[in-house]
Amino acid sequence: MERTHRTSFDEALQRLLTEPSYAAQTLIVTARMLELDAAQPVTGTARENAFDIAIATILTPLPEVVHNESRDRAREAFPPLTPISRGEYALQLRDAAKGL
Repeated sequence: MERTHRTSFDEALQRLLTEPSYAAQTLIVTARMLELDAAQPVTGTARENAFDIAIATILTPLPEVVHNESRDRAREAFPPLTPISRGEYALQLRDAAKGL
């Protein structure tokens, strides 16, 4: 017999399959922070400040092991810093987030 109502397991699985990972969400928020001053050149300091805000927003409420793993995965996905604007770098971050 086929089920006609969704269980909490079905809903959790649907979220897991459709929502970005915590690492990807962290990169997306980092990108959003950089876009606030999109025309300025991206620097290591600007990227780290934006990343710190993203960590505080996305990862701080999570258990330590999830927090650390997600932070490390996001950091490993950082594109290399080149002489481009923060807006251009934000686009690269969003692209990197798709792979997480």
